[in-house]
Amino acid sequence: MGSNEGSGGERKQTVVVPEIKFTKLFINGEFVDAASGKTFETRDPRTGDVLAHVAEADKADVDLAVAAAREAFEHGPWPRMSGYARGRAMSKLADLMEQHIEELALLDGADAGKLLLLGKIIDIPSAVQMLRYYAGAADKIHGDSLRVSGKYQGYTLKEPIGVVGVIIPWNFPSLMFFLKISPALAAGCTVVVKPAEQTPLSALYYADLARQAGIPDGVINVVPGFGPTAGAAIASHMDVDSVAFTGSGEVGRLVMEASARSNLKTVSLELGGKSPLIIFDDADVDMAVELSRLAIFFNKGEVCVAGSRVYVQEGIYDEFVKKAVVAAQNWKVGDPFDVATNMGPQVDKFQFERVLKYIDLGKSEGATLLTGGKPAGDRGYYIEPTIFADVKTE
Repeated sequence: MGSNEGSGGERKQTVVVPEIKFTKLFINGEFVDAASGKTFETRDPRTGDVLAHVAEADKADVDLAVAAAREAFEHGPWPRMSGYARGRAMSKLADLMEQHIEELALLDGADAGKLLLLGKIIDIPSAVQMLRYYAGAADKIHGDSLRVSGKYQGYTLKEPIGVVGVIIPWNFPSLMFFLKISPALAAGCTVVVKPAEQTPLSALYYADLARQAGIPDGVINVVPGFGPTAGAAIASHMDVDSVAFTGSGEVGRLVMEASARSNLKTVSLELGGKSPLIIFDDADVDMAVELSRLAIFFNKGEVCVAGSRVYVQEGIYDEFVKKAVVAAQNWKVGDPFDVATNMGPQVDKFQFERVLKYIDLGKSEGATLLTGGKPAGDRGYYIEPTIFADVKTE
């Protein structure tokens, strides 16, 4: 236990540190050290303190994980099970997630700075729902029968693609994990997952739950590590058949290039955006303010489709701006384990400093800082909700 300053250092908050049970790589149904023996730190953004030292996967570890996934795909029971049996195992995993929901939300809260309450009512339940949806789809994978010219009949047969590489970001560690692996598992594929180095803890916990649920060894492998090493090894691996990545456009290009240069693996990309809200004179101003506040400050702005720009028609501009400033000032920054908190800390020191750098850039480019713009409190990676006006189009 420790203590943490709330918004502006107003009052002390208790920092609950969950028990960290799993810190090694998960390959072929076992937790193992990295081949190099190296580890890296994952830190608690509420305090900046080290939460755990996690095994650091490199190319050699990715090779082992891919070999395990390939063996499980080519010779293991998972792709050969009936869809019904796969769905049953996936549903068992969903049951175990519901039983451990408090612990899972604590892990994502401590590792990513996410609100504990929302973890329990949104993130983990949504991940469970996604897994259950695809569990239900596992025995409903149909092809088509069709007439072709001449005295022939054609049909399509949908088969699992093989070994799927998964590279996920840090903003929604649980949701992203199941967004990627659930359809792959339903189809009968095996997976190698590289969670973000900032937030590896829940992914390792899910690997253990999958083992408990009876998902065979080698079907799910989890290799925490860094993008230029572990991530690059997955994207360029000759024995990975498909790769799914969520993150920046810059890294998405690298993933696509590596996939093309290696074995032309199929690529699924979900890349960052710069999403505008457009508000007209006939809008309900109070509703528009609330929606715009939620669109940018939900999950501390760490959302692919965050509403980071707002265009407001002239007739309501002044009223909107005035109310938006008050709304931002009432958005409580503090310990994400406190139910009264609206916004926790940025995920790590790099993001904290990056956001502050953009705030400084906004000032230097002549935008008017209406509210916020500073760190909140004197410990951890908290930043005040910030609004600029008079922003140039470019």
